[in-house]
Amino acid sequence: MVTTLHPSRTASEAAVWEIAATVADPEIPVLTIEDLGVLRAVDIDDDGAVTVTITPTYSGCPAMDAIRDDVITALATQGYADVRVALVLAPAWTTDWMSPEGKAKLEEYGIAPPTGKAAAGKVSVGLSVKCPQCSSLNTRELTRFGSTSCKALYVCQDCREPFDYFKVH
Repeated sequence: MVTTLHPSRTASEAAVWEIAATVADPEIPVLTIEDLGVLRAVDIDDDGAVTVTITPTYSGCPAMDAIRDDVITALATQGYADVRVALVLAPAWTTDWMSPEGKAKLEEYGIAPPTGKAAAGKVSVGLSVKCPQCSSLNTRELTRFGSTSCKALYVCQDCREPFDYFKVH
């Protein structure tokens, strides 16, 4: 799934996108920044300078420095010398930007993927989170924040396995 702020890309921009899209998330290495929807746009100036735009899952996401460095390295190894990575906070990232492939990869990795769509405003709902180990809905939240800020820690009441849940936002 290609998500971009600029819907029409040149062939050169598409090539840069494909390279940047291979960069893995340092916190969840089975996902690429494209899977997460963090990769937002690619632009090439007339002088050949490349700008890759990324949006963090949270405004203070500690992985963004590593992602920036990895994007620059990936492009440099393919011959792009003048690369900038722009971090944009608006519009705010949402799990709606995650690709279906990315959500499937999360589940295969043992992290329950986000379900549903992000709300336009504050909404309270009861949530059953499916266990990625045994597929049971008999789960409960242990803590709102798991191994990273974008995940909550759950436990399955049936198989007793703890697991991360990638929160919808």
